[in-house]
Parts: sequence; structure tokens; C-alpha cells
Amino acid sequence: MEAQNQEVAILVEKISGLHAAISKLPSLSPSPEVDTLFTELVAMCVPSSPVDVTKLSPEAQEMREELICLCSTAEGHLEAHYSDILTASDSPLDDLHRFPYYENYVNLSKLEHGLLARHATAAPARVAFIGSGPLPLSSLFLAMNHLRGARFDNYDRCGVANGRARRLVGVVADEDVCSRMAFRTADITDLAAAELGAYDVVFLAALVGVASGEKATAIAHLGRHMADGAALVVRSAHGARAFLYPVVELDDVRRGGFEVLAVHHPTGDEVFNSFIVARKIPHTEISTYAAPAISG
Repeated sequence: MEAQNQEVAILVEKISGLHAAISKLPSLSPSPEVDTLFTELVAMCVPSSPVDVTKLSPEAQEMREELICLCSTAEGHLEAHYSDILTASDSPLDDLHRFPYYENYVNLSKLEHGLLARHATAAPARVAFIGSGPLPLSSLFLAMNHLRGARFDNYDRCGVANGRARRLVGVVADEDVCSRMAFRTADITDLAAAELGAYDVVFLAALVGVASGEKATAIAHLGRHMADGAALVVRSAHGARAFLYPVVELDDVRRGGFEVLAVHHPTGDEVFNSFIVARKIPHTEISTYAAPAISG
């Protein structure tokens, strides 16, 4: 136990040093210095670790929350940068792999679809992806490779991000995929049952609601307005990866009106995010929760 505590202390100290360095950067837009620091941070957080972020000191908790916000801002700049590069490319589809985390999104969409398919009674016809951003690789790969009959509505609060995403899909995807991909500028909490009730599956991106408590609020809102029986796929984080992304508590998913069907925690560097698959419980259904299947 003492060795484990020392390992955690060393990790937190190193991450705190990176947080301090990143905080001093004049800009989080892609640059050699920004790329180096965030590459080092990701490499430090991806290996399996005994750290439990709920047990960190108040100072470390505050540092972690600030770091997640910095990661969110930097990821937005990185995706916008590569969205523009790929849109201007002569062969954008062939050049998608130039995005540094391309393989992560390929593998994540495959894993999410595989776990979702185990619990679905039918292939979804309408899918919402909330927090799609300027480089919507998750919904793009799902539409191209896994859910070829589904229509995707991609939601983001930023109209500029949606404009970039729409232009990219227009040059990357074929006519069929383009016809099934729409982009809508809205905050999740402004969407009511008229919109959310139409979807068979809702995906909630990892960096939606990075501030404390926002993720639980978003899930509760979805629980009030999604259709009974619809599926929710929520991206989360586990271990040291919780310094990069918010952790979604299973109790928050349940309190939101969902039955947790499965949880996946990645091993190795296959993908960065954990994710949860849940089902919206009908108001008339009396549910007893069994422990979810946790893989990874």
C-alpha cells in the first residue's frame, strides 16, 4: 500500500508540473510547445494507474478541474486546426489519419458500437451526438462504418465549430453519409422532448460539461426528455485518464432515470475514454438494478 501511495504521489506531482507549464502558455492553439506538453500529459495519463481522483487532496482536485478545462480548450483548438487542414486537402478522406488521435476515434467508435449492439433490440434509426465539435470523427466513423442506416444529428453549442464540421463532412463523406449527417447549434439543456424524444440513441461526448456538476446536470436533463427505452452512451474516464476528462458517476446515470447496462474501461492505449451504455427507464417500469458488466 505504501508503494502504491508513493506511486500516486509521484504521478500527481508530475501532472501538477505539467499543469503549471500549460497554464503559463500564452495560447493553447497548436504549436511545438503546446503539442509537446499535451503529448507528454497524455503519455503520463494513459498507462494503468492506481490513482483514485476522488481521494485527492483539495489542492489536487482543484488542479485536476483546471487541467480538464485546459484540455477541453486545447482539444477544441486542435480539432479546429485539423478540420481546416483536412477540408483544404486534395484527398481529405485519405488524409484523415494525419489527425494525431485518428486511431483513437476509429477504435472508440468500434468499441462503443459493439457494446451498444449487444444490448439493442434493433438497429437505431435516429442518433444524436452531443458535443460533436469541429472535427466530428466519432459520428462520422459510426455513420460510415457501423450504423449505415441511421440519421445523425450532431449538436454543438458553437456555430463556428458546426460550420467547420459541416464543411469537412461535405468533402470527406459520400452522398449517402452526407445526407444522413446534420449539424445543429444548441445547448443540450435547451433541447426538450420534441427533439430528444426522437432519438433511439444519444451519445454524450467526453468534454460536454467539464465544469463540476455539469455532466450530472446534462444526464438528468436527458433523462427527463429522452424516449423510454432509448439508449445513452456516455464517455467517461478512469484512473489517471481522469486528469484529462471528467468522470461520470454511475449513480448520476441512475439518478438521471437510466438503467446502466454496461461499462467499459480501456486497457493499454487502445482508446482514451471509458464509456457507459445505459437505457432510459420507462416511467411506469419498476426497475431493480443489477451490477453492470464492466470490461477492461
